[in-house]
Amino acid sequence: MNTLQSISYPIYFSNTLNELANFVEQGNYSRFFVLTDENTGKHCLPLLRQHIDKLDNFDVIEINAGEESKNIDFCVGVWKMLIDFGADRQSLLINLGGGVISDLGGFAASTFKRGIDFVHVPTTLLSQVDASVGGKTGIDLDNIKNIIGTFTQPKAVFIEHDFLRTLPARQILSGLAEMLKHGLIADASYWNKLKFSDLENPSAELVHRSVEIKNDVVIEDPHEKGIRKSLNYGHTIGHAIETYSLVHDENPLTHGEAIAAGMICEAKLSVMKTGLSEAELDEITEVINGLYPKYKIDEKSYPTLYSIMQKDKKNQSGKINSSLLTKIGHCRIDNICTEDEIYEALRYYAEI
Repeated sequence: MNTLQSISYPIYFSNTLNELANFVEQGNYSRFFVLTDENTGKHCLPLLRQHIDKLDNFDVIEINAGEESKNIDFCVGVWKMLIDFGADRQSLLINLGGGVISDLGGFAASTFKRGIDFVHVPTTLLSQVDASVGGKTGIDLDNIKNIIGTFTQPKAVFIEHDFLRTLPARQILSGLAEMLKHGLIADASYWNKLKFSDLENPSAELVHRSVEIKNDVVIEDPHEKGIRKSLNYGHTIGHAIETYSLVHDENPLTHGEAIAAGMICEAKLSVMKTGLSEAELDEITEVINGLYPKYKIDEKSYPTLYSIMQKDKKNQSGKINSSLLTKIGHCRIDNICTEDEIYEALRYYAEI
């Protein structure tokens, strides 16, 4: 369980920070930089420094925490800091943080001087099982998530389970949504194991299995032309809910909370369009509803949500394109959904 091999890079699961220090030393980098936000700078950077302080040719770049930082303005800030610190094309960027840091840092590195090396050290459950693996980088624009980005693979990923101890329960739940999704789209036995596990403290074995599922899909389809679209289950409606909440709520939903709602909605769509049974819909609804707070979506906001979905990068010819379940553990990609069908799925979620 120590290492997985992805498309062109290793994913380390044990002795990870020593492995990172060795990686930097052996890479002969002219300089390296650690990108953090104020949360990881406070809770995670001290542990990382124990392993890299002996390497004195680095600087720290810190941004504000939260999805609000994942935009071009903060990216310009990172680029300017790299310039000010004298980064050249033989430099390395270490992304120490959650999904925002992975996405933004990967994008900044992949475009700076036409691309410098970067690695991910994911510190949240969400980034460990999702954002750090697969080579997607991205920033948001006009409240559309990840609409600007590249497919650029990191040089390595270092998954340190100890970092999860620094997280509040809400952030654990946010990552758990992606783990539940992995079971629903690809492995019914894993879904069943998750249902009966201590989900407030996911084990290293569960994290490893989630990364393994995502990695297998990514290796088969690096650029999301086919099966990788299955990883978008719950995200067509979920991303729209997340964007809506970010704009309208004082305390916005986390990514996982929004995706949890999206998975229930898209399970309903799956009954309507791809043959998921009513019994499995009930099971999915019961498990997810038991874990996540219900988000109140007024029917008056449905057109706004639909208009956000129309801007989704996964759409085909302006039509809403979703990945849906045929049964638990199996997913079918490229299902066109009408506005009425989306509204029916949202009503189902509102009424449960």
